[in-house]
Amino acid sequence: MPVEGSNKTDNQDFMKIFDARIERDEKVEPKDWMPDAYRKTLIRQISQHAHSEVIGMQPEGNWILRAPSLRRKVALLAKVQDEAGHGLYLYSAAETLGIERDELYQQLLDGKAKYSSIFNYPTLTWADMGAVGWLVDGAAIMNQVMLTRTSYGPYARAMVRICKEESFHQRQGYEILLHLVKGSEAQKDMAQDALNRWWWPSLMMFGPTDSESTHSEQSMAWKIKRKSNDELRQAFVDATVPQAEVLGLTIPDPDLKWNEERGHYDFGPIDWDEFWQVVKGDGPCNRERMAHYTKAYEEGAWVREAAMAYAEKKQKRREAAKSDLQVA
Repeated sequence: MPVEGSNKTDNQDFMKIFDARIERDEKVEPKDWMPDAYRKTLIRQISQHAHSEVIGMQPEGNWILRAPSLRRKVALLAKVQDEAGHGLYLYSAAETLGIERDELYQQLLDGKAKYSSIFNYPTLTWADMGAVGWLVDGAAIMNQVMLTRTSYGPYARAMVRICKEESFHQRQGYEILLHLVKGSEAQKDMAQDALNRWWWPSLMMFGPTDSESTHSEQSMAWKIKRKSNDELRQAFVDATVPQAEVLGLTIPDPDLKWNEERGHYDFGPIDWDEFWQVVKGDGPCNRERMAHYTKAYEEGAWVREAAMAYAEKKQKRREAAKSDLQVA
């Protein structure tokens, strides 16, 4: 594997090879040469994605014991378990870039790494489980399907399985709302209230507008991202509005209307002040989410230590057995 060194000419040659590979739509693999900036961008994006999956377990885990039936409890438990698995896939993908998992955890604990702003909103009613599945997972799928074609091989392959499971999560959420809107007036009102609270935060999930996005242009050039934030947001709106009509729910946007000339829905302005406030740590549940994560991390220290001690003991046994075979 070529390593970046002090020879500027060599690095320029490696860069040409790298650029040509990106241009040909070939996957970059862990042992391939890559620019430091590409590696750092991937670590930032993949780790943020992994952290989001793990923190995202909290607002749903809170409802497992309160779900209205055994079937709903089991389905929600399976979904939360899926999200834990997604976090593990993504942490593993990040590790192939040369960073230790413990360092990724510490970056989140220290506030140096972020997770999706959407998980800093509270889940107040059972209908929120429907809205989170339908809207939040729907927005995630819109972005993640594109990531199955991202230029970094381990990330792209991890996303294939994640997208299959996220599709199930979205259908699960939509089904919850479908049952509620067929119920009593109080249940319909609950579903509408959940949509009212989750609609705008879901649009914010795609990140700032393209003109304000720090990393989008370079990520698009490297084919880490395949579509811009605004393109993905528009695609999400276009796909979701007809689904809301089937449910008989009203999108909480008075400016929402079909634009025949553009072939897309026009929608109202997003409150970017709220978005940045949440991103910077002042959302409704930022402190609660991190306090819970920190507590779980600290209380789980003995499990990690025991696992490491067992792994070391097992390795020593292997080495001893190998040594005995050589002597024999």
